[in-house]
Formats: sequence, structure tokens, C-alpha cells
Amino acid sequence: MRRSQAGHEPEKHERWLVSYADFITLLFAFFVVLYASSQADRHKVVKAAESINRAFDGPPKVTQVLGGTTEDVGHGNRLMRGPAGAPAKTSPQVPADLYPTSEMLKQSLAEDIQAGRITIHSEKRGLVVSLQEAAYFVSGDDQVAPAGLPVLRKIAATIEKIPNPIRLEGHTDAIPIHNSRFHSNWELSAARSIAMLEALRTQFSIDSNRMSVVGYADSFPLETNDTLEGRAKNRRVDIVILNEAGAVSLPEARVD
Repeated sequence: MRRSQAGHEPEKHERWLVSYADFITLLFAFFVVLYASSQADRHKVVKAAESINRAFDGPPKVTQVLGGTTEDVGHGNRLMRGPAGAPAKTSPQVPADLYPTSEMLKQSLAEDIQAGRITIHSEKRGLVVSLQEAAYFVSGDDQVAPAGLPVLRKIAATIEKIPNPIRLEGHTDAIPIHNSRFHSNWELSAARSIAMLEALRTQFSIDSNRMSVVGYADSFPLETNDTLEGRAKNRRVDIVILNEAGAVSLPEARVD
């Protein structure tokens, strides 16, 4: 007698397709994650490679094109010149890495830093070389003291080697000023910035198109204005060597 097949489902030979489909789905998800990770880290990899190259090979060199010939000029932007040597439109300058500049300035100005006439520190916007009023200006005046010119010469020599824009910022203490020349600390701080620009331009041939001036009066004190020592530190002119982040705040030229 034949055994009844009632109540038994037929054997399914396609069950392996379920496991295969799960495997394909997981494999697809795995490769998607790998691809996404590689795209996210690409920028970091490029930055790391640039840092390694800079450490072993020194600052990157940029080629300057002069009438069809080329020469390496170190930091700077690519400058195109026509057959007659007249400068044509330049590509945007990329501010140089400021760590070597900081070390160079600290070495050349070590004596003045030790004496407290200068301080150098880094900020998000760039490198700040702070000149104390007592060493570079007569109290209440905007004329750069002749004794300060040798120090400015060292700073200018370093500035000439890099393409970064320079911002000259005048600061005062909170004691109001009112004399025959200046009616407020705003005027004094701005005038000292301009005087520093003129010294760098006329004495050391720094291009004025690279420089800007700002007068802050007593808006950004370093120390309290309640003490003589604090006020002395607040009276200063900062030479700010702007990095790429700091240069973003500069206005763009409207005329080529």
C-alpha cells in the first residue's frame, strides 16, 4: 500500500536563494561604506602628504615666468609677464606657511623679545608681531623713533621673503588724549598705523599694496588699564602677517 503524502509540503530546492540574497546585500553595503570612507579621508590624505613633503623638502617652490623663461622663486604666486616684461594679471596669492617665518623672526629679534620690546604670537588669522609703544613712539605722538628702525629692518627683511598681506594695527590705552594734533585715541592709533606703513614703504621698500592699516584705540587691550604696567602693554602697534584665513577678510579688487 502506498504511503499517503497528505500533510507534507513538497521540498523547496530554492531556499539557498534567500541566503545568497542576504550575502549580496551585505557585500554591497560593505563596498558602499568603503567608498564613502575613502572619499571622506581623501582631503586628510592630501594634507598629510603635503606636510610630509614640506618636512623633507622644505617650503614649496613656485615657478616665476619671465618673458618665456622660468626660474624658481620660492614662496609666492605665479607671476606672468609679457615679452616686454610688463606684469600681466596674476593668479591669487596663497599665503605662505607662517611657522618658518615665526621661527625666523624669533631668532633675528631675540634680543628685543628678551628685553620686552617685542612679542610674537600666532592667532587664527596669522602671525602677530607686537611692537611696544615705549620702544617705537614718543608718548602721544605718531612718529616712528629712529632707534626702532633697525628692528623694522629685520622685520621687513622677513616680510619680503613671503607673499602674505600685512595688516598694521594701532592700539592705545584707555586714557583719553586731546592735544593740538590728536583729538582722540582713535586718531592716534590710526596715525601710528599709517606711520608704520610709511616707514616700511619708504625705508624698506615694502609694497604698499600688500599693507592695510587699522586704528583700534583701546578696543582690544592685552592687560587691564587700571595699572601703569597694563596700560604700557596696551599701547602698541601690531604687525599682523595674515595667513589664508586672515586674508579672506580683505576686500576684493573690482578692477583688473
